[in-house]
This record gives sequence, structure tokens and C-alpha cells, in this order.
Amino acid sequence: MAGLLSGALTSTPGLSAAKEAAGHELEDAVAVSSGIAYIFGVIGVVLFVQLIPKMLKADMNKERELLKAASKSNKKSGSSDKLIEMDSFGFMPFAVAAVLGIIIGSFKFKNFSLSTTGGCLLVCLIFGHFGRIGRINIMPKDSTLKVLRELGLMLFLIGSGVKGGAKFVEYFKPVYFVYGMIMTIVPMIIGFLFAKYVLKLNLLNNLGSITGGMTSTPALGTLITTAGTEDVASAYAATYPVALISVVLTEQLIIMLL
Repeated sequence: MAGLLSGALTSTPGLSAAKEAAGHELEDAVAVSSGIAYIFGVIGVVLFVQLIPKMLKADMNKERELLKAASKSNKKSGSSDKLIEMDSFGFMPFAVAAVLGIIIGSFKFKNFSLSTTGGCLLVCLIFGHFGRIGRINIMPKDSTLKVLRELGLMLFLIGSGVKGGAKFVEYFKPVYFVYGMIMTIVPMIIGFLFAKYVLKLNLLNNLGSITGGMTSTPALGTLITTAGTEDVASAYAATYPVALISVVLTEQLIIMLL
């Protein structure tokens, strides 16, 4: 169940938290089920953000205007202060975040903890939100972020894939793919209807929030192309951190309680 959830939401931090909570003996089962659900987890959200505007016969020019009007009321002006860099490469903020994250993740409450994954994620979200401590810059350069993010993701997935592949036949069941589809589609439909009729969000903010809630960066790229504007990324950025933390916590609760 935990593996399917991380795959259906294409959440690498969720997969890491699930493997850590499951322990060494069962982490292969988590990796296999995540891999099965991951396929539709990517495709399903990408198709959803393309099909919904077509099904509703949305006027994209009108939707872009509505999105711009909503974005103007939420924009903040950036600070022009010159900040002190920790180091030229930008590795120091990673080290600080890792140390603080490990410390926070080590605290336990009734056998429950954020774990190393959740602790580091929480610290990094705080760093990313504030971006500075006084005049000290705690944000690495974009180029550094991209390189280390891709490298870390690649190494993690290689490790998970190799271990999970060795036990793939043992844990694989065709019905897991169906479960993964349900876990991808149902939250999107409920979320879309709730945002549309209860929160009264415009279409592009609605779909942007869904891509963030499903932690799907490929779907955001597709939505930007479909909408014809990058302003949809603001809704993605608003929901993504909440979804990420929620998935990490839920993965642990599933394994701990069930």
C-alpha cells in the first residue's frame, strides 16, 4: 500500500520514507509496488491536465486573464539587499540543511518520527521559503540545485531499482497496476471538483494546484504548454510542499498503523 501510494503520486521522498519505515526486509516490496504504480502516476496526471480543458471546452484566452488577475493580488516584491554567500559553489546550505534535518528527524513521539527524509525535507522547505538568515544567503545557485537534485535522484532510483528488480517476480501482481490507477485518478477528480465548486478556483489555478498536489513536475510542464503561460507554476509551488510533507507522513502512518 505504501509503495503504491508513492508510485501513484510519483513521490521520491514518499518512497524513501516508506522504505525507511518498512525496514530492510520489506523495502524491496515497497520498491516493486512503487515502480508498478509510477508508470500511470506520470501518464495519468499528464493526460488529466490536457483532457479537462478540452472536456470543458475552456477558452484559454479568458482563463489566462483570470489567472493573471489572481496572480497580481498575490505577488510579492523581492528584496534587493546584497547577501553574504556561504560558499561560491553553494554546498554549505546543503550541509547545514542535512545536519538540521537529521537532528529533527531523529526525534520520536510514540514510535513516530519525521525520519531523515521528512526532517531534511522540512528544513529545506523552511530554507527555501525564507531564503536568508539576516544577510546570509541560504539558497544555493539554480545551477547547483539542478545538478545535485538530478544526481541525487538518479543515485536513489538506481539503488531502489536494482534492489527492487531482484525481487520483482516475487512481489509483482497485475492487480497492483489497477490499484495504482485508482490511487492516481480518484484524488485528482475529487480535488478538481472541490476546488471548482467549493473553493471557486479558476481552471488554470485549479489544474496547477492538482499538479502540485500530485507532486508531478512533468504534468506542470504539460500544463504550461496547454495553458500557454508559466503563471500556472505559482499554484503548483503553493501546493507542492504541503503534498510532499503529507505523503512522507502518510507513508509512515500506513506502515506503522496497518
